[in-house]
Formats: sequence, structure tokens, C-alpha cells
Amino acid sequence: MRYTAKALLGALLAGLLGAPLGAAAQTASPGPILANVRAKGVLDCSGNVGSAGFGVPDSRGEQQGLDPDICRAIAAAVLGDPAKVRWTVVTSQARIPMLQSGQLDIIARTFTWTHGREVAAGLQFGPVTFYDGQGFIVRANSGVKHAAELNGATVCVGAGSTNEMNLADWARTNRVKVQAVVFENIEDTRKAYMAGRCDAYTLDASQLAGFLSTLPRGEHLILPEIISKEPLTPAVRKGDPQWFDIMRWTVYALFIAEELGVTRANVDQMLESQNPEVQRLLGVTGDFGPAMGLDRRWAYNAIKAVGNYGEIYDRHLGPDTPLALPRGLNALWNKGGLIYAPPLR
Repeated sequence: MRYTAKALLGALLAGLLGAPLGAAAQTASPGPILANVRAKGVLDCSGNVGSAGFGVPDSRGEQQGLDPDICRAIAAAVLGDPAKVRWTVVTSQARIPMLQSGQLDIIARTFTWTHGREVAAGLQFGPVTFYDGQGFIVRANSGVKHAAELNGATVCVGAGSTNEMNLADWARTNRVKVQAVVFENIEDTRKAYMAGRCDAYTLDASQLAGFLSTLPRGEHLILPEIISKEPLTPAVRKGDPQWFDIMRWTVYALFIAEELGVTRANVDQMLESQNPEVQRLLGVTGDFGPAMGLDRRWAYNAIKAVGNYGEIYDRHLGPDTPLALPRGLNALWNKGGLIYAPPLR
């Protein structure tokens, strides 16, 4: 049998893509978590008792912040509606068991990616949504200007967090004697520091900035030292690769949207874009949603709901917020930061 060059190319591409050339891909069957989320009609997501910029309940009990918007984006991608999220406020100690048991579909709660959590706890982590590091806050009248001057100090820290271990490691490495005063949740830890039960309080630097914004101006200061790496990222439990793909690529879609200039305001107009990357992102071409068991407009729905990553950042952490955190490492890769998504193709 003889083949033309065109026929051979078509056969090769069909083999690589797993479908006849030009044929639309069938929507993948829903895996266990996607099927369960659709059956109950709601995404169960972790909530935070109060971390300015990252997760704070409003007057209606709805979570507001960068992490909750990640959950809303996933709900929009999966269920077509960002409001279909059920928030469960969890402590640092409770969040992993609740995800493992299926009480939560996703953790998005200032959650640090570590080897132990991934391997021993059986979790899978998505793209880093905020690059952070642990620091200290002290009273301005304490005279302490650097972390090394905390020798002999009591330090408030949350139980079940990476902060507790980081504090012990840092103190041991730097031969600084501190006494950790451990509390179950962030609210109790903050209250203890404010009540004078500790000389210092240690937490991720971004959250310390949020805490500082609520305190009387000039009475407290954040020390300049950063003692750890804290890549904050959403996580799901292992065992369902489709759900992992959905979580991961929804976050990537928010990164890609910022890079391509697709915003909450112009996403409908961008459906007419002739840019192939925009067309793929918004489902005008390609079957990227169906390959994950979703609608072709999965990313469109997520962006329409919460905006791109830059919009989310500016809304909760940017220059017009009390935190006013510079993008720094959290800028796009082509603007000096580490925010980077693989190609959607």
C-alpha cells in the first residue's frame, strides 16, 4: 500500500494525539473526586480563621483572600459557578487529616509544600501560589533589631505548622536559646503575643505583614531576617490523577492569563482574539478541558470568576491593600519573578 507524504504525516499526528486527525477528543470520564464533587454540587475547601490577604471570613462567613479565590477558580472550572464552595475553617493540625479522610476536596490555606507532607502524608501539591519565608515580629520598645538578639526570649508559634519546626531548627543552628510557646490556632497565638505572654511571634513573613497592619502604628516591627523557605500551594490527596490535573492546571491557567493579558474584564472580548495561545486558554480551540473531564470553557470560567493571578494578588495583597506586599518572587517569570506555567498545548 502506498502513502502520500500528507497521509503519512496525518497518521503520525493521529498516533501521537491518540485520536484521528481533526476529530474532537471525547470528554474523559470523571474520576472519583470529580464525580463526587459534581454529585454533591459543591467543592469542599479549607477555610482560615483569619490571615489577612490569604483567608479571612467576611460578615457572611464567606472566605476572602488569595487562597479562597483559588478555590473559587476551581469551583468555576469544575461546576461553572465560583459560589459553589463550602468552607470548613480548619486548624493547622486538622487540615491534613481532613483532606486525607475526604472531608475536604482541596487544601488552600497558607499551606507549605514539604517532603513529609507529600510523601508521608500522601498529598500532592499544585503550583506555588505564593513564595514566602518565616520571620519574627517584636515590640518596638524591646530594643531587638535582629533575630540573633532573641537569645533567651519566649516565642509564640502555632502548633502543627512548619513554623514550629523551623523555629527549633533555626535556634539550634544559630545557637540561640528560645522558649517556644505553642498554641493550637493562629488566633490564640496572636492573642498570646498581644497579651505579653511572648517576647516575639514567629510566622510566615507575609502573614506577619497582615498582622502588623492591624496593630497600632510604630508599636511593633518585623525583624529583617527570613529563616525558612515557605512555598505556599494548594494540595489534594494522592490517588486521583485527574483531580490533581484539574487543580494544577486551573492554577496554571490563572498564571497564563496574566501573561497573555486576559483579565476578568476583557475575557469575553478575548474570545475573539487571533492569538493561538489565548484561543487555547479560553477553549476556542483544543480539547484541554475535555481531556480532564471538564468543559472546554473551564479556564474561561475560572478567569471570569476571579480574574488572572495578578488580579487576585493585587486585590488581596497589592499596593492598594493594607499589606501592600511587593510582587518580588511572586512576579511573573518574565518580570523577574518565579511565577511560571508550562505551555498549554
